Parts: sequence; C-alpha cells; structure tokens
Amino acid sequence: MSRQFRQVDVFTAIPYQGNPVAVVLDGTGLDDDAMRRFARWTNLSETTFVLPPTAPTADYRVRIFTPSSELPFAGHPTLGTCHAWLAEQPASARPARIIQECGVGLVPLRHTPDGLAFAAPPLRRRGPVEAPLVARISTMLGIGLDDVVAAEWVDNGPGWVAVLLADADSVLALRPRGVDLPVGVVGPWPPGSATAFEVRAFLPMGDATIEDPVTGSLNASLAQWLLGTGRASAPYTASQGSVLHRAGRIHLSTDADGTVWVAGATVTCLSGTAEL
Repeated sequence: MSRQFRQVDVFTAIPYQGNPVAVVLDGTGLDDDAMRRFARWTNLSETTFVLPPTAPTADYRVRIFTPSSELPFAGHPTLGTCHAWLAEQPASARPARIIQECGVGLVPLRHTPDGLAFAAPPLRRRGPVEAPLVARISTMLGIGLDDVVAAEWVDNGPGWVAVLLADADSVLALRPRGVDLPVGVVGPWPPGSATAFEVRAFLPMGDATIEDPVTGSLNASLAQWLLGTGRASAPYTASQGSVLHRAGRIHLSTDADGTVWVAGATVTCLSGTAEL
C-alpha cells in the first residue's frame, strides 16, 4: 500500500545541514514489525509514523523508531513530524499550538521566529552521576577525569548522561570510542560568539560508537540542567554537528513558569510515497 512519506531536515533551514527524519504520514494498520522493517530500511537515526490520537486533546499520535528500537520521545523527530503533519493541513486549519501524543505523553508545540518549538518533557532521571561511571565515561571520551567540569543524569527518554567540559574547543576535539550508553557533551563558547554552547551526542550501535548530528532531546535536557544550575541564561542558541560537517542550530528559551522550549528550523528534502 502506498503511503505519503516525507524526509525532513531538522534544526536547519538549509537542506542537508541538519538532522534528517523519515516521516510516514499515515501509519494506520501497520503492525510493529512493519514499522521496524521500514525504520531499518531508511537507516536514519529515527523514522516516525503518524497515527490518529487516542488522547482527546492531541492533534496526532506518533511512534518513533530507530533502526533497532522504539523511543518514547525524541526531539528532532518531534519537530520533523510536526513540520510534515502541518504541511498536510489546509493553511486556514493549521493551529498555532499543536499537541503531539507520544510515548512520554502529550508534548506541546508552537510556532516561533526560530521555527517550530516543543516544550521539553520532564526528566525521567536527574542528579549527579556516580563517580565510577564518570571515570568510565572519561575513558570512553578519551579525556582525563580532571577535564570533566560536571556530569549529570539528564534522561528524558533516551537515557542521556551529560558531561560538561571547560570550553567548546574541548568538545570539538573529542574522538571517543567504546561508548556504551547515550552520552551528551557540552562546552561553552566565549562570550560574544555566534552560539553559546557546542554540543555533541554519542551513542552505542552494536560494537560501534556513532555520533548524532543534531539532537533535540539532549539539548532539551541540557537546557533544563544548565539553566537550572545558572550555567546558562535564556534565551540561548547551541550549535551541534560541526565535526560532521553539519550546521545545526538549536534555540532554547523559557516561559515565565520555567518551561523550556526547544526550537529549530525545518525543511522538507524528500517528498513522495512509500510502499508499506
């Protein structure tokens, strides 16, 4: 059966400079195996399937698959899926505020001058990282324990551990190996720079270490940590993907109630149908 399909680049307005997500706009009737097969075939970090919502206040429901597993939440697939879903709606019917239903519950989205934005979901795990794990992560990153300024659990679904280094150049210089859990690394750029922080995200895939080009979920949880500890002030912009020859830009802001919003540009790169 032919189904509408989009491939959307996220956290960039320039095609092929961000992080792509595959979006199947009608996942109705597909079983888990069919979704997993297609996600393996696209071989992107995430593939999403849009479904009718089960929550009365949601506009749509989404399931998010990596080539190997299903995720309860992920940032760039949230923005990319919303971009693709909005493009299918008549212009007069496109809401100013969108509610996405996914594994972590309901995620609000809205339009901003920096692109679509999602409200950062609550952290599932927070707090300092145990000393033995910090030492193990340091070894995986190829740095000394003294190079770690701070480390924190910032898990909002994928299992992120955050590591703060002294500066952005130290983040760019990393050449990790043997990473066996999701690790996000952040370091500040000097005041007056084009972006406030440089971010990199490393994940295990089989026996290999892979790097995600631009990571919404990680930047969402990093912002909650950095803003909450006074290491950052809102609004700020983070850059990610530099080592991979991408130019991701993630815009972080807060509401008066402290809600963190994660925004970025989105652009459709491929459009057509997929046989599913």
